[in-house]
Amino acid sequence: MSSCWIALRSVCALFVISSPLAAQESSRPLALPQALQRALAANPRLMAAEREIGIAAGVSLQSRAIPNPELSAEVENFAGSGDYRGVRSAETTLQLSQLVELGGKREARGAAGVSGYESAIWQRRALRLEVLSETATAFVAVLGAQQRTKILEQQVAALGRLTPLLQRRVEAGASSPAEVLRGQIAADLVRVELQRARTSLATARRELTILMGDGTPRFGVLVGQFARTGRPPAFGTILASIDRNPQLMRWTAVRAQRDAELLTARLKSVPDVRVGVGWRHYRETGDNAMTFGLSMSLPLWDQSQGDVLAARESLEKVQADHAINKAALISVAGRAYDVLEGASQEIALLRSSVLPNARKASEAFEEGYAQGRFSLLEVLDVQASITQAALSEQEALQRFHAAVATIEGLVGMPFVLSAK
Repeated sequence: MSSCWIALRSVCALFVISSPLAAQESSRPLALPQALQRALAANPRLMAAEREIGIAAGVSLQSRAIPNPELSAEVENFAGSGDYRGVRSAETTLQLSQLVELGGKREARGAAGVSGYESAIWQRRALRLEVLSETATAFVAVLGAQQRTKILEQQVAALGRLTPLLQRRVEAGASSPAEVLRGQIAADLVRVELQRARTSLATARRELTILMGDGTPRFGVLVGQFARTGRPPAFGTILASIDRNPQLMRWTAVRAQRDAELLTARLKSVPDVRVGVGWRHYRETGDNAMTFGLSMSLPLWDQSQGDVLAARESLEKVQADHAINKAALISVAGRAYDVLEGASQEIALLRSSVLPNARKASEAFEEGYAQGRFSLLEVLDVQASITQAALSEQEALQRFHAAVATIEGLVGMPFVLSAK
């Protein structure tokens, strides 16, 4: 897997790349690769994941540390009575002792630390894919909102073209002045819908802005080939790629970590040895002598059975967690694939029949209305039909591209949309 898995390559192929220098100016267009780059650079969740990796690195480093030696001093036979009054008969001992871990405890701790570090790395990779997928989806939402706004603006303009015709028909006595009001009402209702679309666009832009780490939008319109579609690969191909998702790859490291933790728990019952050597001074005679000490715990009462049981259950739980995680990814991928296929079929039907026929009908009814062959109500109905068809295509395209971004984020790699 590449470091940025080519930034959702097949989704990026939908969009035109604009100048990187233009991203700093609010009046300049923004393309998906720029949005992804800014999101990766500024997303706080990725920054937190980097810190988690640093924490895991510290834990791994500490797990391999050798216990520090201990230095002790002891004075005996002083401040007593008789011959032991004062410090005349005092014995002073300096001792250096070292804990020697047996059974491979340090190695087991180190293995757990290394596995924890690898798990943190996989977790960050998974989060990186999530950020890329979320940003691509938000980008598509803005493109869809832009397209919706454009469609409604076109309908307002189309209704505006009817105004001169209405006036001429009223002046010629062919229509009632009430038709002018009816046309005005229809145009105003579309303007209300247009304002709603502009509000939705502003909201979508703000959500994308937040994902890119900004407080206010610092870009103009989004650019891209929003109308472009294709045939997705078979769902079986997508399922075969699910195992490459870092969320699932992470469980290999987690299992290794749990294995090491179980071994550590079992080794707790192996007694460690504390070895000490020292120097003793006898003040009464002025003599010196060496001391040697050896001690170890006796595992009679505590054999870490509870720790072993907990570690064993944690290890067994890894397999179940992996299965739960994989089932969730497959479920999300399946829903997204169903949305993708459904949207693809909707787009095909709209483009092959609905939209061409609606445009032809609109042209014919406008021309016929100017000649007095159709009523205003019929013209308005046709105008509403063509707008609804265009909005249906826009919604289907938005669902299509959002589903592509979702699936690519789940499988951890782009897939190619073949031509229909």
